[in-house]
Amino acid sequence: MTVPQTTVDRRTVLKLIGAASAWPAVAPAPAAAQTQSDIQRFTISVSDDNLADLRRRLRSTRWPPDATGEPWSMGTDRAYLQQLVAYWIDDYDWRAQEAALNRFDHFTTMIDGYRIHFIHQPSRNPSAVPLIMTHGYPGTFWEMLPSVAALVDPTAHGGAAGDAFHVVVPSLPGYGYSGEPLADFTPGTVPGLWIKLMDKLGYDRFGTYGSDWGSQMGSRIAARVPDRVIGVTTPGQPPRTRFEPRTAEERAYWESMDRYTAEETAYQLIQGTKPQSLAYGLTDSPAGVAAWVVEKLRAWSDCQGNPENKFSKDEILTLVSIYWHTGSIGTAVRIYYSSGNFRTPPAPRTVGLTLENLRGRQASAQQQANGRRAPEGYFDFYGITSRARPPRSLIEEVPDHVRLWSYHETGGHFPAAEEPELLVGDLRTFFRPLREA
Repeated sequence: MTVPQTTVDRRTVLKLIGAASAWPAVAPAPAAAQTQSDIQRFTISVSDDNLADLRRRLRSTRWPPDATGEPWSMGTDRAYLQQLVAYWIDDYDWRAQEAALNRFDHFTTMIDGYRIHFIHQPSRNPSAVPLIMTHGYPGTFWEMLPSVAALVDPTAHGGAAGDAFHVVVPSLPGYGYSGEPLADFTPGTVPGLWIKLMDKLGYDRFGTYGSDWGSQMGSRIAARVPDRVIGVTTPGQPPRTRFEPRTAEERAYWESMDRYTAEETAYQLIQGTKPQSLAYGLTDSPAGVAAWVVEKLRAWSDCQGNPENKFSKDEILTLVSIYWHTGSIGTAVRIYYSSGNFRTPPAPRTVGLTLENLRGRQASAQQQANGRRAPEGYFDFYGITSRARPPRSLIEEVPDHVRLWSYHETGGHFPAAEEPELLVGDLRTFFRPLREA
């Protein structure tokens, strides 16, 4: 099933994360939206001294010898990174991006000892559906921003008034302006934090959307509070019912996955086993953070080998700057370690599939035990483009609770940023019949 593209122009929406003048004003939070006194407004603010230190470090970057072979084959291409760093020094305007980020309504609160940063953007439509959107790695809350305005104010972005959402975008523990994970943190900690966050905001029933690590949060939330979750949505395909290849296309897919596991999953192993060793270098070197992040933007987005086909330098550096100015790259990657999946066998063949296969396994069993399956929607973008796209034939039968399986020929691992108009269209279509349920 394919959902028609909405009328929102992609280039216009993408400017949301690249040019401060293009970021639209979004609906102000109603006075009653924050129901708890321990929710504090938050403003992103980087000191002049920190910006001066950043430029000093960038100018003093020690460049390694260039890699041999094809550009990007050993990792981030030095020539591209040097161009990006030069732009960061001479042309990138953090103050403009900081002002643009602050046009959204940011808050912080404490939940179970965790400091949680989140954006809360209510719609002016009081009947809007609350929607919590969870990012993954290396996206941060930045990943969701290009889709927020169209969700909050649909009539200004090609939709009907009845398609409005109250949008909540929290930062995972360890990411950006959230505090670092506690000693007992695992990905399974997050659903409980998000349920309590929605409690604080006064939202009894709500929908979920999540990508990458965020993709497993919706089903886990629904497993815990099935009567409160209107629907669960994520990029990707419904759960597979057949894994053994039966066609040439399926065999090619699994061969591609073997290559991907061998060539593209080293980051999972280092982040999942020795994240602290990695943290020292990345926390000390802004060029190092940029190299670590931009390589994934290139490999995982639908950019045909050039990250700037999807993200401008300003957009890339805004994401990188969030990590740099918060010193959070080292704590962000701990989610891989805390999952435990990379410190136990079997490996390495299944390593590249770990995050993909995690989604919904435990949650599905819990939901079945609870006797209710929340409606689910799967928005099938190409996904991580450095591996083959899963053939649709791998889904033998679509479960009854899957209400929408859309299919798009474009869009990589970051659809909220890469293809916001398509994602917004999917979310509107999926939730439309569920709003009065």
